Parts: sequence; C-alpha cells; structure tokens
Amino acid sequence: MSALRGHPATEAAKCIVLRVKLDRKTTRHVLAVVPGDRRVDLDAVRELFSARYVGFSDAATAERLARAVPGTVLPFSFDPDLELVADPEVVAQPRLYFNAARLDRSLTLSGSDYARVAKPRVERIAERTQSPPGH
Repeated sequence: MSALRGHPATEAAKCIVLRVKLDRKTTRHVLAVVPGDRRVDLDAVRELFSARYVGFSDAATAERLARAVPGTVLPFSFDPDLELVADPEVVAQPRLYFNAARLDRSLTLSGSDYARVAKPRVERIAERTQSPPGH
C-alpha cells in the first residue's frame, strides 16, 4: 500500500491485533505496531508478556477491539482490553504514515507526536532485519 500511496514502507505503521495466551485461562489482546517493511516478531511478544502462546487474532475479535476492519486498523487503541505496543523504530520516524481507517487514505504524524498522543508501550517487537553481506 505504501508504494500506491507514494511513501516508503519504512515510514508506514503496520498494525496487527494479536491474541496473547498468558496461561490456559488468561488471554489478552495486543495491538502491535511495527514499521511497514517489517513483520511482528511473535517470539519477542511472547517473551515480553511471558506468554505460552502468541498468534494473530481472529478477524471478528480484531474488528471489535480495534473498531476497524482488518487492513484499516489505526495505530491507536480505544479499548482498555487492547494493549498498544509499538516498536522503537516506529516512534523514531520523522514521518509516520498510517491508515485513515480506510484503505484509500493515509494520515501522517511524526513518530514522536504519535508516541505523545497514543502513549504506546515501546518495546522491540519487529523482526530483526538481516545485515547485508559483508557487515
């Protein structure tokens, strides 16, 4: 989507609703925000919450908690049952692009303004990129 909208994927906020099973009876939901060119590191999220299991939430639960259909999820949580966690690379962006709760529009905000307004828990949750050969 970044290419269609004319901005680099590194400056995009990818927003994924995750199901985090702490134990057999306790499940939490997390809105993970990572750079658009990266994937959520499910093992990092599992370690962060000392969870038994982390996976993607089903579409109905994601839509209910995020108050948006999958693909249009904003990097903000408006539900106390959806914990917001953003990767440090997201809040470090001078320009951060994200869906405007629709597929055909983006909004932009600096990463620092996003952190100030959204108040995410900032933790390393994006998959590590591989170093180029020779580094």
